[in-house]
Amino acid sequence: MHALDRALALGAGGLVGTAWMAGLAGGLRRDGVDLGEADLIVGTSAGAILAALLATGQDPGRLATPVRPAGSGSTPPRVDGRRLGEVFAVLGDAASDPAEAWRRAGRIALAAETGPEQAHVARMRAMAGADQWPDRKLLITAMDAGTGEPKVLDRASGAPLSSAVAASTAFPGIYPPITINGRRYMDGSLRSATNAGLAAGARTLVVIDPQAHLFPRELLHRELAAAGAHTVVTIEPDAASVRAFGPNLNDRTTWEPAYQAGLHQAAEAAEQLRPAWKTAAGTD
Repeated sequence: MHALDRALALGAGGLVGTAWMAGLAGGLRRDGVDLGEADLIVGTSAGAILAALLATGQDPGRLATPVRPAGSGSTPPRVDGRRLGEVFAVLGDAASDPAEAWRRAGRIALAAETGPEQAHVARMRAMAGADQWPDRKLLITAMDAGTGEPKVLDRASGAPLSSAVAASTAFPGIYPPITINGRRYMDGSLRSATNAGLAAGARTLVVIDPQAHLFPRELLHRELAAAGAHTVVTIEPDAASVRAFGPNLNDRTTWEPAYQAGLHQAAEAAEQLRPAWKTAAGTD
């Protein structure tokens, strides 16, 4: 007996991946598949933004164009290019000792000059459109910048939803680690792009992975095995979406093309997803 009929894991993908997932979710809703109906939503990095939006009952269409906050959060992030390069070098050599690589990434994140935390929280509050946790199963992933240990944030974590989303999206060198209960947290994708293993116990698991075309699939396959869902559907960018993304997943100028690509891909994705989504909804 599964405790959850339907779980949704939304993965990392930068600003471009956020836009694509929003378009995909909006198109799926248009075609009769409402991802917001999931019994559990797991959000990682870019996926945390859409997870918060869906779990709080909002229309993904509000992200058809980039949303900017008023005030201090309206300024673009101050990317620390040198530290960002260091992080990519550390992560590129992480296979021999992943735990040490995550700790080193945390040290780099804490040393990077990427602007004030509250500016990033304000940006994420504007994008996610919510500050209060919903009364439902929503998990936002992050990583402790001091220890490199994973952290799963939920409504019992004692932090506003916007702070959890900001922590999950705080990639070292681009955004500052976010303080929650005296600890500082960084991007949840450093350990796993989707954290799909957190959906253990679901009968049907849908994984949306904007970066599937960029990285090997071994980790995802291990996480899916650990989750043990009866039915798994993975959705990744099609060729047209990958072209729309361009080479830089944080290029804000490709936001609207990426959103439209997701919206267009949704028609085919709905055909793939609808049988499992509707069958799971009718399961006792």
